[in-house]
Amino acid sequence: MRKNECRGSSNGWDERDKTPKKRIIVLTLCGLLLAFGLSAYAQQAKKAHICYLTTTPDVSGRRVLIERLRDLGHIEGQNLTIEYRYAEGKIERLPDLAAALINANCEVIITAGIEATTAARNATNTIPIVIAFAPDAVRHGFVASLSRPGGNITGQASVDLTGKRLELLREVVPKLSRVGFLWSSSNPDSDYQAEESEAAAASLRIAFQPLEVKSADEIGSAFRSLVQGRSGALIVSRGGFFRFHQKQIIELAAKNRLPTIYGNASYPEAGGLMSYAEDRIEQFRRTAVTVDKILKGAKPADLPMEQPTKFELVINLKTAKQIGLTIPPNVLARADRVIK
Repeated sequence: MRKNECRGSSNGWDERDKTPKKRIIVLTLCGLLLAFGLSAYAQQAKKAHICYLTTTPDVSGRRVLIERLRDLGHIEGQNLTIEYRYAEGKIERLPDLAAALINANCEVIITAGIEATTAARNATNTIPIVIAFAPDAVRHGFVASLSRPGGNITGQASVDLTGKRLELLREVVPKLSRVGFLWSSSNPDSDYQAEESEAAAASLRIAFQPLEVKSADEIGSAFRSLVQGRSGALIVSRGGFFRFHQKQIIELAAKNRLPTIYGNASYPEAGGLMSYAEDRIEQFRRTAVTVDKILKGAKPADLPMEQPTKFELVINLKTAKQIGLTIPPNVLARADRVIK
């Protein structure tokens, strides 16, 4: 009797406990554990798919974006894929490029510039769009308000710095009496920029000479008109078209010894005189943070657009010397970067 009671006690189990019901429980638990492991593996193996649309490649911005995403755990080539589409200065290509990204099933589309943002907005109202930089998102209808975007678009807001750029030109060229403004109708924001520049010039009692450029062939004739009109300095409007042709613009400004200010640091980095704009590197870092939030489930409608807090004045002293211009010490002292 005692022997029967102790049967199988060596492993702590009684044979009478091995009922079909308990076998089912054990098998169910094993199945759940296996399913959980496969699910965790699939989640770990899943790659996020984001896309980047712009008119002109921005090497430094792209590098910072990738680095910041890596810091946040999204590593390109491992758990992240990024598709890049550049219009190569041809604004008319952007709608087709945006449509291609929609068909590629992007989870998030990053846009740089108003032209790319407009194309992406027109292509989808469901896929999240994160703006790296684009002026006046409310005025252009990208968002309902900066604090409550309300749709599928959010990102980095830009501010109007037209007046500040003209003031800087006035400090660099104290006797400035007439200023040129180079703009392109390919940029939906150009009309507004021209209006703001003209108003700023009027407030400083400076004559204003706007020049529209519709193609690269017209850039040279625009500079000839500036010289003939006796403009003493030039403001180049923002936009991907001029960014793509910045080498030609910089060379013509130097050839005509025309002090010129730009809205992107890439110009003085490439030989232009000076720029004043939001710190684009910081904007790309913040863009990566917003993308991370969306990939983790946040909705663009609930993510306020971020106002820029860092601005950058960049001056190229080599170019200043080349065109015979002396930068006042008080302006140099305010520069965030001086290229020698």
